[in-house]
Amino acid sequence: MKLDITLTGLVASLLLIGTAQATNGYFTNGVGTKNSAMAGAGSADPSEIMIIATNPAGLAFVHDSLEVGLSLFSPIRSYSSSASLANGNGGAFTIGPNHITSSNNLFPIPYIAYRRRIDAQNTLGIAFYGRGGMDTKWVGGTATFAPGGPGTPVMQLPGTFGSGTAGVSLMQAFLNLAFVHTLADRHLAIGVSLIGAAQRFQARGLGAFAGYTEAFAASGGTKMPTSLTDNGHEMSYGGGASVGFEWRPTQQWALAGAYTTKMYMSKLSRYSDLFAGGGSFDIPASATIGITFKPTAPVAVSFDTQRIWYSGISSVGNPIQNLFSCPTAGAGGTDLQSCLGGRSGPGFGWGNMTVYKIGARWQLDPDWTLRFGVSHGTQPIPRSQVTLNILAPGVIENHVALGLTHHDSSHGQFSVAFVYALNHSVSGPNTFDPTQTIRLSMHQYILDFAYAWGH
Repeated sequence: MKLDITLTGLVASLLLIGTAQATNGYFTNGVGTKNSAMAGAGSADPSEIMIIATNPAGLAFVHDSLEVGLSLFSPIRSYSSSASLANGNGGAFTIGPNHITSSNNLFPIPYIAYRRRIDAQNTLGIAFYGRGGMDTKWVGGTATFAPGGPGTPVMQLPGTFGSGTAGVSLMQAFLNLAFVHTLADRHLAIGVSLIGAAQRFQARGLGAFAGYTEAFAASGGTKMPTSLTDNGHEMSYGGGASVGFEWRPTQQWALAGAYTTKMYMSKLSRYSDLFAGGGSFDIPASATIGITFKPTAPVAVSFDTQRIWYSGISSVGNPIQNLFSCPTAGAGGTDLQSCLGGRSGPGFGWGNMTVYKIGARWQLDPDWTLRFGVSHGTQPIPRSQVTLNILAPGVIENHVALGLTHHDSSHGQFSVAFVYALNHSVSGPNTFDPTQTIRLSMHQYILDFAYAWGH
């Protein structure tokens, strides 16, 4: 009972604090302070228990300990919309012109992890952490359109999408339980883990889309949707699994790889008129492969590649253009399933993402270790998908990182990392007013702290 209460409290604290660390799409670039200090590289050079979140096999090569960490995450998101030739006429939905910066820009994100060796070949690990997320709040701005359709009076309404303050909040927490077995005189480790996930979602300011939902279209325009927007926070639960290996054929070389399945989550019933599949919002599969070279004992250089399959999640990967097949969209469509909330309903239009990371670790002396790294990935939002992605402008491509670890006399370690995600922008036409250009911009700062007992 005490353990259940403790875990419930941890879940609640993570979700209430807000796990909004959107760096590679809405996956974090690095998980754990040391990993963050190398820009997410180092899956084949594990040095903290949080390796469990990237590759469970890495637990075989770290010490028994308890780790506690905190990340202070500050994403700076903004969007601008140009002047329009249509200005809401002829069926156009014109956004602004606006230039707004999201007012949500600081989030503390804790984690805790524990590792214990059972015997010479077997190890257990557990970690509880937040990862991924989107959190935007667009205050102000206007939208211009004719609510009665082409030929009716044009109105200017408040908010990015004409329904007041707009934005989304997606908060995620993970509980990872791992088992690792070592082979070949401890040169090869195989790890598996079960992952429980919880997420909390909220959307607001999207009432202008009510006429394009499956519920509205199926009723012949007589039934307004009740599960589209402004329904408060809702919880979703589910999980998946991961499997990984690490092989160290020599003292100088190590190779690691891991795959995490798609996490199947319960549907968000309060937002079943928004997300494709009646509120489905699963977490995409991902894979990582990494290699580490140690030219000398104090120095290690790591290169990692990560792949995230966003397109495999309908509510994330479906393009907004699917909406034009909805019968009420005014484009001659007849497919109810292409309306918002339908099986083929529009999403954010994200493509799959590949991220390349390189980092280095240098043990300066017995007490101090320096880490640094860079990463690059092509952000997942096509130019044709910028309109709905005002809600989730995950356009970051490049990170630079630096960190230090101090080994104290009581066999503990204090680590700190600083990560800067360079500013990046994506511009494209407004889907509902092609005479207008929308520009999404984002940069961010991350400051991580961690302490480990038992090294």
